[in-house]
Amino acid sequence: MNITDVRVRKVTLDGKMRAVVSVTLDDEFVVHDIKVIEGDNGLFIAMPSKKSADGTYRDVAHPINRETREVLQKCILDSYKKALAEMPENAAAEEN
Repeated sequence: MNITDVRVRKVTLDGKMRAVVSVTLDDEFVVHDIKVIEGDNGLFIAMPSKKSADGTYRDVAHPINRETREVLQKCILDSYKKALAEMPENAAAEEN
């Protein structure tokens, strides 16, 4: 699996959710609505999920193993940090 594109679609500095990202795999398959979350131990990704009838949330798409999740997370967080660095300073100030 090759991550061929990462698009940081929305960046916010308020709240715990910091960004919404889309990832393209092998130029053939895209996963939308991956969230970048600020947690107690730093940034992490949350895969797209759907609320089930019992009120719990279940991932719609997700990596099968830890190694794949780590590769995906690193690539997404690197892209998020790059997008954050490219934000105009006044846009970052407006978010706070």
